[in-house]
Amino acid sequence: TDYTDLPAEHPRKLIPELCRLFYSNGWATGTGGGISIKLDNKIYVAPSGVQKERIQPDDLFVLDAAGEMIEKPKKALKMSECTPLFLNAYLERNAGAVMHSHSEDAVLVTMLWEKEFRCTHLEMIKGIKIGGTNDALNYYDDLVVPIIENTPREAELKERMLETMKAYPNTNAILVRRHGVYIWGPTWERAKAMSECYHYLFSLCLKMKQFGIAPDMVPQTSAYVKDRKPSY
Repeated sequence: TDYTDLPAEHPRKLIPELCRLFYSNGWATGTGGGISIKLDNKIYVAPSGVQKERIQPDDLFVLDAAGEMIEKPKKALKMSECTPLFLNAYLERNAGAVMHSHSEDAVLVTMLWEKEFRCTHLEMIKGIKIGGTNDALNYYDDLVVPIIENTPREAELKERMLETMKAYPNTNAILVRRHGVYIWGPTWERAKAMSECYHYLFSLCLKMKQFGIAPDMVPQTSAYVKDRKPSY
């Protein structure tokens, strides 16, 4: 099928573009990671087990709003292992896009934090929204990202992820131990921007620990102790 006339931000064009970007960022190497975008009650999903930087517009699977497949590629491609987890974000949070990263920083964070990744008093925290609202955290607030345990098969994470989403109604990300992170937002732009902020904060906080700085410690010079609120 020729998708030349589709707008540049249609998921069939946008997902391959974002996959190339995520590959260059180190978030989707070795065929890992994934992206899904919802448009007009159709959910577009990148396939599993393919070179993410080489995905083409006609390689995508398309689901209806309930998660039933309505279009599949002509090539013999495999539906993404992430699909049940993407659906959690669409059905539970009314997300418009979901991104799954296998970045080294996201994996390392799950080895150094136990049940939650936490940081505070960092400027990029302001790039994280509170749940599905337009309200952003302040730099002096607590950013909290829950961590769940991994499973042998990605699809088996579905119930564990869903329970955690309900326990942390204001989070837009869930880390998976020794695996990676799922990040979602109401639009692909919001999901992408928050993905960049989360990854920046993961990287920075890992470096802070190397210098003996606790990422969740409130600086003694902070004038905003009374104003702080957690993200969860």
